Amino acid sequence: MSVGPAVSGPRRLLRRLRDVMAAQGSAQSKLDRIVRLVAADMVAEVCSCYIMRAGDLLELFASEGLRPGAVHVTRLGLGEGLVGHIAARQRPLNLADARSHPLFAYRPETGEDDYKSLMGAPVLRDGRVAGVLVVQNRAPRHYDEEEVEALQTVGMVVAELIAGGELVDPDEWLAPEGRAGGPGLVEGQPLAGGLAWGRVRLVRPRPPIERLVADDPAAERARLADAIDALRAGLDRLAARSRGAEPADVLETFRMFAADSGWLRRIGEAIDSGLSAEAAVYRVHEDMRMRIDPAADPYLRERIADLEELGNRLLDHLGGAHERPGAGDGGEDAVIVARTLGAADIMEYDPARLRAVVLEEGSPTAHAAIVARALEIPMVGKVRGALGRFSEGEAVIVDGSDGQVRMRPDDSEIAVLEERAAERARRRDRYRALRDLPARTRDGVDVRLEVNIGLTIDSGRLDELGVSGIGLCRTEIPFMTAPRFPGVGEQTDLYRRILDAAGDRRVVFRTLDIGGDKRLPYLPAIAEENPAMGWRAIRIGLDRPAVLRRQLRALLRAAAGRALHVMFPMVATVGEFDAARALLHRERRRALSRGDPCADALVVGSMLEVPSLMWQLPALLERVDFLSLGSNDLLQFLFASDRGNAATARRYGLLSPPALALVRQLVEACAAARAPLSVCGEAAGRTLEAMTLVGAGVRILSMPPSRVGPVKAMCRSLDARPLATMLDGLRDSPMDDLRPRLRAFARDRAVDV
Repeated sequence: MSVGPAVSGPRRLLRRLRDVMAAQGSAQSKLDRIVRLVAADMVAEVCSCYIMRAGDLLELFASEGLRPGAVHVTRLGLGEGLVGHIAARQRPLNLADARSHPLFAYRPETGEDDYKSLMGAPVLRDGRVAGVLVVQNRAPRHYDEEEVEALQTVGMVVAELIAGGELVDPDEWLAPEGRAGGPGLVEGQPLAGGLAWGRVRLVRPRPPIERLVADDPAAERARLADAIDALRAGLDRLAARSRGAEPADVLETFRMFAADSGWLRRIGEAIDSGLSAEAAVYRVHEDMRMRIDPAADPYLRERIADLEELGNRLLDHLGGAHERPGAGDGGEDAVIVARTLGAADIMEYDPARLRAVVLEEGSPTAHAAIVARALEIPMVGKVRGALGRFSEGEAVIVDGSDGQVRMRPDDSEIAVLEERAAERARRRDRYRALRDLPARTRDGVDVRLEVNIGLTIDSGRLDELGVSGIGLCRTEIPFMTAPRFPGVGEQTDLYRRILDAAGDRRVVFRTLDIGGDKRLPYLPAIAEENPAMGWRAIRIGLDRPAVLRRQLRALLRAAAGRALHVMFPMVATVGEFDAARALLHRERRRALSRGDPCADALVVGSMLEVPSLMWQLPALLERVDFLSLGSNDLLQFLFASDRGNAATARRYGLLSPPALALVRQLVEACAAARAPLSVCGEAAGRTLEAMTLVGAGVRILSMPPSRVGPVKAMCRSLDARPLATMLDGLRDSPMDDLRPRLRAFARDRAVDV
């Protein structure tokens, strides 16, 4: 039941907020006025603001309706109660009966006994929770979408107030995740290998947006259009001086994002609601991040990071700057330290001066890391509190391979650095020398090495890597970054670029593997207790055949004049494979009958990730042209072990008798049926596991590009037949983990693992 009139128009609320922010007074007095204003505007009996403090605690900083004595007294931990739940999820919550929710936490000092309905929104800044805003009413009430959006807009204003630093030290809510090392040693996550030393150049987060509200939407749209033109011109300038195919491909991807009509439309709509152009850009990106951050899939988060970088660049142009802060003025031997840095940001720096990058955030598959690896710039991410830990100008050693940063090194440490850098350079040169040589074992067994890719930028290194093709092309990435389902034409262009980059090499396209932890923002999610085993991959494709058929249609068009290699993921029964293959053949018949461009031939396979297929192998092998073993999912299903659970992830693995018995059985069945078998999970790129797979009879390995050199070196130092004999003798071993025996084999025979 709705209580009172609908929320006032957004323009009216924004004007009132602007007046509050422009008025004289302390930050606390402004926050007190904001909660009173929101309570009155939304006809709510309570409006409260909680702010994040050190130790992941949310402190009640202002309230209209709760007891005054609770302010600066009531605290909730992250994830505690409904307020903590909103902060942990970084998403709004709308409840008609909050007290019946299992996470409801009662605090007697607040006097909130009588309030039933609750609506809350996180206060976000730069992707982090700075606080939570809550409104409450005594009567059951479901707040409408306009009210939810209004509270989110207020949250943006409060975030800028918090960022000013008067209410709390921003470092209290800016501290990212990470781990500290010993004295003088800071540890993080390796993102781009290599060793370097230099002097710290701090890149601080952006300052608060000074003008949140605007009265002339037409003028703001004109400012936005000018800034977008400047943004695109800046990307063009970077592209003209980019070094190498991968940086150029990254910038081409950015150009595509910068032209995205959905992104620009949402910014325009935010301007029309009364926001300034700067605030509209920021609001759209926070909304996007709030919708998508709960998804665990790293590729999705990283494509959102690309849009965040574009948004930051757009904000710079709106503010009159023509390059990112700090770009080009890093000084000699610069080690950039920042919260986050985009790929184009890195390319702004003079490569002759930039030695390394240290980030509070970041991940190995982000575009920034890809460009850093292409330019051979060491990069370490996930460094806790990096901006507060390092001082401007101090000397540091950055080890991008081990994820370590040594502060204030002495001469002896620099000497050790130089020796380690020389050893890694020798190893890199050795891998490069193997580029044009076959992955052939010492006793003459040929192993086909391929790579796993997720975007076109990953496909540009095939010549450099010396691989036979792309064994796994993840096609879900453009779906996860788009504001809607990509059309057939968009998909066709993307797939054709990948095929063109691969040339005569085979490219195996895996159809959409969405669902589980790979959510699409425009596909309604369903509640699942076990998402990895739920509605995902081919199950979605068969239940939503229009989506799968459009993708297959695009693949067929892109492969015109070539053979199309397609494999279906998460197949659990032969019937599912038959149904998916029937859709593919139906689309091919349709294309041929219409005279549309179409693949010359079809090579159709299946992922083997679900153990149930092992009991249908004869029937499956009669139907498939090839099989690809996905070790990541197969092992977690085989051992009933969540691969994301640290308590069990290392307990079970490929190097165990049950897993190797399955691999040997699969190898023998595929050999008898003359069906090629590949392994495309993480195990294929780890040298000890890859050695064991070769010994077990696997002859096609597909891995991340960075692992090709080490795996090829391993293959060329291995005698496969003695290893196969040893594995035969371990079939009935009572050991849970055969890793020690396999390491001993490698050590005794000088196998390069």
